[in-house]
Amino acid sequence: MAKNLVIVESPAKAKTIEKYLGKDYTVKSSIGHIRGLPSKNGSVDVANNFAPKFEVDPGKKKVIAELKAAAKAADQVLLASDEDREGEAIAWHVAEVLKLDPKTTKRIVFHEITKGALDEAVENPRTIDMNLVEAQQARQSLDYLVGFELSPVLWRKVRAGLSAGRVQSVAVRLIVEREAEIDAHEPESTFKLTADCILSDGTVLPAASSKKFKTAEEVRAVLEAFATSTFNVASIARKPGSRNPGAPFTTSTLQQEASSKLGYSPRNTMSLAQRLYEAGHITYMRTDSVNLSTQALGAMTGFIKEKYGEKYHQYRTFKSKSANAQEAHEAIRPTDVTKEFAGADEQQTKLYNLIWRRTLASQMAPAELENTTVTIKASGSPETLEAKGQIVLFDGFLKVYGRSGDDTLLPAMAEGDALTLQTAEATENLSRGPARYTEASLVKKLEEMGIGRPSTYASTINTIQTREYVERGDLEGVEREITVLKLENGEVTAQPVKIQYGKDSNKLFPTDTGKVVTDFLVKHFAEVMDYDFTKSVEEELDQIALSKKDRIGVLKEFYTPFHKLVEGSADISRAEATQARLLGNDPKGGEPIYARFGRFGPMLQRGEQSDDPKPTFAPMPTGKKIETVTLEEALVMFQLPRLVGQTADGKDIKANIGRFGPYIVVDKLFVSIKPLDPHTITLDEARELYAAKLKAEAEKNIADFGDGIKVLNGRYGPYITDGTKNAKIPKDTDPKSVTHEQAKELLAAAPAAGKKRNFRRRTIQK
Repeated sequence: MAKNLVIVESPAKAKTIEKYLGKDYTVKSSIGHIRGLPSKNGSVDVANNFAPKFEVDPGKKKVIAELKAAAKAADQVLLASDEDREGEAIAWHVAEVLKLDPKTTKRIVFHEITKGALDEAVENPRTIDMNLVEAQQARQSLDYLVGFELSPVLWRKVRAGLSAGRVQSVAVRLIVEREAEIDAHEPESTFKLTADCILSDGTVLPAASSKKFKTAEEVRAVLEAFATSTFNVASIARKPGSRNPGAPFTTSTLQQEASSKLGYSPRNTMSLAQRLYEAGHITYMRTDSVNLSTQALGAMTGFIKEKYGEKYHQYRTFKSKSANAQEAHEAIRPTDVTKEFAGADEQQTKLYNLIWRRTLASQMAPAELENTTVTIKASGSPETLEAKGQIVLFDGFLKVYGRSGDDTLLPAMAEGDALTLQTAEATENLSRGPARYTEASLVKKLEEMGIGRPSTYASTINTIQTREYVERGDLEGVEREITVLKLENGEVTAQPVKIQYGKDSNKLFPTDTGKVVTDFLVKHFAEVMDYDFTKSVEEELDQIALSKKDRIGVLKEFYTPFHKLVEGSADISRAEATQARLLGNDPKGGEPIYARFGRFGPMLQRGEQSDDPKPTFAPMPTGKKIETVTLEEALVMFQLPRLVGQTADGKDIKANIGRFGPYIVVDKLFVSIKPLDPHTITLDEARELYAAKLKAEAEKNIADFGDGIKVLNGRYGPYITDGTKNAKIPKDTDPKSVTHEQAKELLAAAPAAGKKRNFRRRTIQK
């Protein structure tokens, strides 16, 4: 056994570090946290100064045994988890479980996995920073207390299985409120005027009016005046301009730019960056800092001058825009600036190259531009047209970071030159409300508001989708008619054109569950959901990390008023929480009809919960909401399930609407009937869909052994299943020849099914 044992949190990180430290060092991994707060009541002892009751992860017992044996055999143990609050907490838990004294055990930290950084860290060890540990435990305790006290309130008042979180619930609120703003927006109409003018040599010059016209009549008058006007170049204005590079990446800006340029989700970006860091390609990827080390700046200066020339270099320092930025680390940068590409796969390589280009660009000269505006005057109208162009005189940092578009070169012309108007067109535009959040723009908003930490944004966005409070998808929009006016051959014509208004792509939408839970929490737990309060909690956690505030004091200050709100929630009625709205009474039986929130979202209820017999339920009409559905629309839904008729062999065919849309059911076989309506589907249509389903089911079943084990045709080919576990069939085996015993053996050898969730974009119905 080597004299020195180094313990890190990641096997990949351990492998990279061991290459640099040499034979006197053994590097082992704790594989993340080895101890934590169990998910059960009482894990934070409120009565005992919020003492956390940590438990060893049952799955880490083997890892702990190996670490204990290695620590016992080593002369020295060095804890080398990441230098942030989470990493400090991992080091402290390892020390506690291995019975190492945190006050004397050596702790080494580094921002990049390179030989130079590791050698410096080993030469300058410190001990565990208990202020960082206390700050991490305070965050962990706060999140635990909110989750374990607020979630049961949601179970009792709204629906079982729901959850609340200190940051996640506020993130959902942002999305819910943005959707409400969009719904409340009343579209305003304006007209944009564009034109094609022809120079004397026949060159076409596209131009446009800088003015927005409010009515069709107003813009028609302009077009009619243009029809009898002559045109000339009134002025040509050329203005120099410049464009500066952005700061090197922080955690937040990396997530945003990777989404914009590469289409990566924040979660995927952080996973890829983690692997690049552990392989030694980039510096630590959880940072608020835009600073670069003196050593890195020196390396970049030499590289830029040698590769691109001295005129491309410009030394820069940057200042964080966030008042809460933790700038102990460097910005995210390559560990070797001469390496343009790195990574184990295509996705890693693309992300690395983005980081390389952004870092290098930050130390390069600005791009020098020339902007040209040509003003075109009409003899018969005060309205003018403008043609705009831009050329890059010196590319500067764009040499590395890339240009957003080609130069817009304007043809040669002089003031007073005559032009001929070829065509002019005015298109009606309907204003839209504020833009929905993407995952990247939500990250930006959370950072701007000081809610949460950039290192947690990816997991927060993942959680709110996992909990089905938010979904990522596309919106088809609604068909609307706009007016397009054209001036052609001296005549003005107006034509109606149909567009898809409100179309949206790859955005975050609140689900009905998200809306109801948010409304409930905002109304009854306003302080927890308050943006400024959430921000102030982050600031207090920072104060604990700096030893300026006490963990227990911060927890008491939060918990006392919060717990009173939880206790007071007993008086909230379930009807209020589920937003039950009385629509009226059934004209036949007199029972009240409610629109309310149920287990799977908005629904209709006929009768009271206390009635005997029990109330009956019906789905919400497509496109309707609790606040907009009418009694007449609701009554139609109680006609479901509808008996459509019988199959050829006399079985009932019933039509209904379920969680996943309209369907028919025969015995226990469900058949989707989208886009048909369950109220109007004919018997012939139902029988045809049923026959097609029976055929598909027959083709799907290759063999049924009668004990739940089947051989089926699946989306990716034949496979064996027992209903809970699936097994592949060897390529050289005919699926029809698989015996019962072979099926059992293949199932026994197959890996256990893992819980996997893939956030696919879906089309949102509004």
